[in-house]
Amino acid sequence: MDIVTRLQGVLDPALVLTGTDAAPWTSDWIGKYRGAPLCVVRPGSTQEVSRVMALAQESGTPVVPVGGNTGLSGGAFAEGAIALSLDRMRSIREIRAEARLAIVEAGVVLEVLHEAAAGHGLSFPMTFGAKGSCTLGGMLATNAGGSNVLRYGNTRDLCLGLEVVLPDGQVLNLMSELHKDNTGYDLKDLFIGAEGTLGVITGAVLKLSPAPRAYATAMVAAPGLSEALALLNRLQEATGGAVEAFEYMPGAYIDAHVAHTGARPPFDVRHDVNILVEAGATAPRDATPGPDGSVPVVSHLEEVLGEMLEEGTVRDAVIARNDSQRAEMWARREAAAEVCLGRHPLVNNDISVPLDRVGAFFTRMEAVLPGIDPGAGALSVAHLGDGNIHYTVYPSDAGLADAVMQAVEDVVLELGGSFSAEHGIGLSKKPSMARRKDPVALRVMRLIKSALDPKGIMNPGKVLPD
Repeated sequence: MDIVTRLQGVLDPALVLTGTDAAPWTSDWIGKYRGAPLCVVRPGSTQEVSRVMALAQESGTPVVPVGGNTGLSGGAFAEGAIALSLDRMRSIREIRAEARLAIVEAGVVLEVLHEAAAGHGLSFPMTFGAKGSCTLGGMLATNAGGSNVLRYGNTRDLCLGLEVVLPDGQVLNLMSELHKDNTGYDLKDLFIGAEGTLGVITGAVLKLSPAPRAYATAMVAAPGLSEALALLNRLQEATGGAVEAFEYMPGAYIDAHVAHTGARPPFDVRHDVNILVEAGATAPRDATPGPDGSVPVVSHLEEVLGEMLEEGTVRDAVIARNDSQRAEMWARREAAAEVCLGRHPLVNNDISVPLDRVGAFFTRMEAVLPGIDPGAGALSVAHLGDGNIHYTVYPSDAGLADAVMQAVEDVVLELGGSFSAEHGIGLSKKPSMARRKDPVALRVMRLIKSALDPKGIMNPGKVLPD
C-alpha cells in the first residue's frame, strides 16, 4: 500500500487531499515557492497527528507542518512531502483568567485568541499584519515577532509550555503552566523557532496580560533616527515603560503606501523619519479620564511631544483622538507586507541591529547598494524599538539578488546584528546560514536534528545548510 492509501486508513479519507484539492497548499503567500505536496493531511487531534507521524517515520516519507501559510521564508514549501496542516486544530481549550494563561491548539488563528482573551479583560500581546490568518503553531515554529515585542517580547517569551509530536509519533508533553521550573534542559525552547524541523507543535500554554484600559497613539516626525530614539527613551521614562510599539516608516515608504492604497499621508508636509508610537495604560490611575476629560497616559505623550517640538527634536506630531484615527495609523503600518512585497524581483531582508545602530545600517546601505546595482530600489519599515529592520531591495536584475543579500549580511555583521530577526530561515536564508552562522553552532544544531529526527523526515531541507 502506498503512503496516501495508508494515511486514508488512519484518518477520515476526506482529510487526505490530493490533486486539485491540495491546491491551496502549493504556494506560499508571496508566490515565490511553488510545489505540489504528495498529499495534504488535516488531522483534528494530537492523536491523529501522532498516527500520521508514525506512518511517515515507518515509510521514510518527509513531512512539512503547515500553519496559516503566511511565512515569508519558504518554510512551508512541501514539494513531494506530506503537508501536515493544523488548520482543524483550532480549539482554545481553556482560558484561566486568574493565572493569566491560555491553553490552545496549534491551529488557533492569532486574532481569534485576541478576541477570546479580550472577553476576559486580558490580552495576548503579540500582533502583526497577518493576525487574521496566521496560526499560533506557525508563530511558535518561527518564534514570530511583531509590533509589541518592545514591551512583551517575542513569541518565545509568551510561551510557558508546549505539546509536540516527535518524528516517530511519540507525544512529548511539555505543557507546563509554571513560570519557574529548573528540572533539566528546557526542551520547550528547542522546538520554538525550529520551523518544524524537530517535531510538530500541536498545543501550547501561553501567557496573557492585562488588556490596556487606554492607549496613547501618535504619528511623529523626527529630524533623524537618533532623535527618534531619544523620543522613545523619554516616553519610556514618562510612562513607566508603557510604550508598546515604536514603528519607523521612512518617507519613501509613506510615498509608496499612499500610491498603493490611496490613503492620506500622516502629515501635511512630507518627512523622512515618521514614527508610529503607542503606549498602553493598564493601571486605572493612567487610564481614567480626569475632570477635564484628559487621559493621563495621553497627557504624558502630549507633554513629551510638546517639549520636544519646542526643542526642535520633533518636527511634527498628530495624536489619535479616537479609535478610528488610531486604526488609520495602524493600517498604514500593517500594510507593509502588501506594499513592500508586491514587486519582483525582490530581496526580502529581515535583519536586526542594536538600537543605536539602525541609522548606521541605512547610511551604510545607501553607500554600498549603488556599487552593486545602480538601478536597485529599496523600501523599508522597522520595529525601531527593538532594532528589527525589514529592508526590501528591488534589484534591476534578478541575477544580482545574491550579491545584494551578501552586502546586507556584511553590513549587518559589521554592526553586530543578525541576518534573521523574526521571519525564520526556511529556504530563503539557508545560504546566509552557511556563510554567516558560527560553524560550531551549526554542528550542535545538526547533532540535535540527527538525534531527534534520525531519518530526516521533518521539514527536510529547511533551516540547516546542506
